[in-house]
Amino acid sequence: MPSLQARLQRLAHELAKFATVGLLGYVVDITVFNLLRYDGASWPAPLADKPITAKVISVTVATLVTYAGNRHWTWRDRSRRGIRREYAAFFLLNGIGMLIAVACLAVSHYVLGYTSALADNIAANVVGLALGTVFRFWSYRTYVFVRPRPRPDSASD
Repeated sequence: MPSLQARLQRLAHELAKFATVGLLGYVVDITVFNLLRYDGASWPAPLADKPITAKVISVTVATLVTYAGNRHWTWRDRSRRGIRREYAAFFLLNGIGMLIAVACLAVSHYVLGYTSALADNIAANVVGLALGTVFRFWSYRTYVFVRPRPRPDSASD
């Protein structure tokens, strides 16, 4: 059994990779969200008055990016338990993480009345994303990219 120090080092390495992939997903999420919500110099915003729809679309695009990064880099050493099952679990758990961010945005925008671009971004992309990220790290390593359990050594019986 690995020492506590070895397990903590492995966890820190895993967390650093997860954070790197997450940062890329974060950039994709924020970019898509803001392109959908806010007018540019030469184009109208397609979802200017639909922040929740824009957030769902931006998270979906970012999810595709983060699945690839986590499967092929962060947890590439973990066994695959069927691509359909793994993909479905990843999207389900990411959907829960997205609901956390969307709930923060909905409360801020519709309940508290903070409707500026800055308020929407803080609610969805800072508070909501931070809470969702903690959930995602725990759930992905626990339910999606599972380390196989060691088999009992039958030779020692």
